[in-house]
Amino acid sequence: MLIYLNRPLECKGEVEDLTEAKCLEIHGVSENIHTLSRLNTSLCWQQSRNQWLREGDANSKFFHSTMSSRRQRNAIRYVLVYGVLIEGVEPVQNAIFTHFSQHFRAQNVERPSVANLHFRSLFLAEWGGA
Repeated sequence: MLIYLNRPLECKGEVEDLTEAKCLEIHGVSENIHTLSRLNTSLCWQQSRNQWLREGDANSKFFHSTMSSRRQRNAIRYVLVYGVLIEGVEPVQNAIFTHFSQHFRAQNVERPSVANLHFRSLFLAEWGGA
């Protein structure tokens, strides 16, 4: 209804100059339209939340069954360590922890060093500098 009331003023503004009062009226009506639109959106959102709380979600059974099957697929139920099958939560955790702690343990490995290497020195003419 407010949109209909606002339209004649806009059409009148296209044909002739509007007074300051008419411009303020247009802005006031436009502001009211936007305010009512925001209130309507908020009300619709609140009503949808209320309906969801009352009736629940139709997809919750599907969602929970999907998540349950994914959790089962991602679970590590057993590990084969040196030909021995290890089962159970704590034994599997210990086997995995032991494997990675040994794998990433710091080892005393003699690594090559550049301290004893001799590099050829470049003279200024070879370098191409000043």
